[in-house]
Amino acid sequence: MTRIDRRALFTSGAAAALLAATGTSLAAAPRAGGVLRLAVPRQDGLMEQVARGAVFDTLTEIAPDGVLRGELAEGWHSSDAARTWSFDLRSDVRFHDGAAMTAADVVASLSGRGIDGAEVALVQQVADHRIEIQLTAANPHLPYLLADPVHVIAPAGQVDLPLAQAVGTGCYRVERAQDGRHFRAAKLADHYKAGQAGWVDTVEVIVIPDARVRAEALRDGYVDVAALPAPEALIEKGGFLYHPSASDMALAARSDVGMPRTVGRRA
Repeated sequence: MTRIDRRALFTSGAAAALLAATGTSLAAAPRAGGVLRLAVPRQDGLMEQVARGAVFDTLTEIAPDGVLRGELAEGWHSSDAARTWSFDLRSDVRFHDGAAMTAADVVASLSGRGIDGAEVALVQQVADHRIEIQLTAANPHLPYLLADPVHVIAPAGQVDLPLAQAVGTGCYRVERAQDGRHFRAAKLADHYKAGQAGWVDTVEVIVIPDARVRAEALRDGYVDVAALPAPEALIEKGGFLYHPSASDMALAARSDVGMPRTVGRRA
């Protein structure tokens, strides 16, 4: 596997969900609590991608095993030969500032931004907890496209605030963030995903540019997961989990970090 392939695998929706500690289908029964520390390289904004995955939700999500499921949307259906899509929203979701998520927030977050792979004509609210997306051309894949992390939902559509000011509906609320260096977020109590995701109390993402230093940080216990590490020192010591394999590791983790049984390879 080439370096760019490894990076693509790490930044896929499934791997991002795993690293943000929001994945389910763990290989063993998860234990709640503790801190999950992730070491990532600086390039391509990987810290921001993982952090946003912890803070924000989308209407749909692709589970670690690659299966599409609802996140902020409970269900959806299409009409007019897949040109018109209706999404029924969860009614039990609150933003990190305590405000209830509304259909107006979803419309504001999705309007005017475009959906890569679909031609959007209109996004509108049609009921208290339902929105409608009208396309100019039929597209049966819209629910998959909306799982892309760029289509997060924020209060009044404020999806582009600096990470330190970000407010979402995800399992974790920002405690502190410094662009390109460090991110820390704490789990919310009574989250709508409680018992299904967000097992650790705190998520930390630390930027370590050098692959060898990331591997050493994991080897010596300073972090729990390392993305795109240099493999030699880890393999020599042993006792770590590797994805997808020891020879082509996109990530390495301590043996007590929960890993999904299956991690999809498609972004």
